Amino acid sequence: MRSDKQRLIDIQEAIIKIEKYTLKGKDMFMKDELIQTWMLYNLQIIGEAVRSISQNFKNCHENIQWNDISDFRNLLVHEYFRIDLEIVWQIIEQEIPELKIKIKLLLKEIQT
Repeated sequence: MRSDKQRLIDIQEAIIKIEKYTLKGKDMFMKDELIQTWMLYNLQIIGEAVRSISQNFKNCHENIQWNDISDFRNLLVHEYFRIDLEIVWQIIEQEIPELKIKIKLLLKEIQT
């Protein structure tokens, strides 16, 4: 079973992959189905990693919207027909950078 730290690393790696294609911009995201699929897949990975982090760890780090991330993963996986690419791009552009900083700080905290 993967540890909470390993799951945080999984999140960090998925964010790096998302950022790689974020640089291409919103227009490319909206036009290119492969980029959309890549982004959605990595957002699912983030959500799945969050679901696997222990509740105790989440309770100790309430500055991250764990439930929102998990709920979004559920929408991506189970209610894919409701996916709004405008909202996805907004999450990628606004929420992911903030999450990246928080995950980096958590990993630093765990190291010390």
